[in-house]
Amino acid sequence: MSLSKKQTKFLRAKCHDLKAVIMMGQKGLTEEVLSEIDLALTHHELVKIKLSADDRELRKQLIAEICDKSQSQEIQSIGKTLSIYRVNPDKVVIELPVK
Repeated sequence: MSLSKKQTKFLRAKCHDLKAVIMMGQKGLTEEVLSEIDLALTHHELVKIKLSADDRELRKQLIAEICDKSQSQEIQSIGKTLSIYRVNPDKVVIELPVK
């Protein structure tokens, strides 16, 4: 699913008020963290994650891996904070503006 610029901008605005739901530890992206991300995305659709990686390139790889494994889309990445979005097919939580 591809989001338009208008939809991405709308989601970025919603991200400002969110607190990080998931904090990644030193072990990185484990199965437990992935299951928590999946659960949070199903319930909230828009989730903020605090990453533990200090290296910028490592963070980029981690973000790509998180988005790939959770079938989500990166909305915003500022420093060590990542915001991702995935629509819930059963019950829509966030009404996106029309493209």
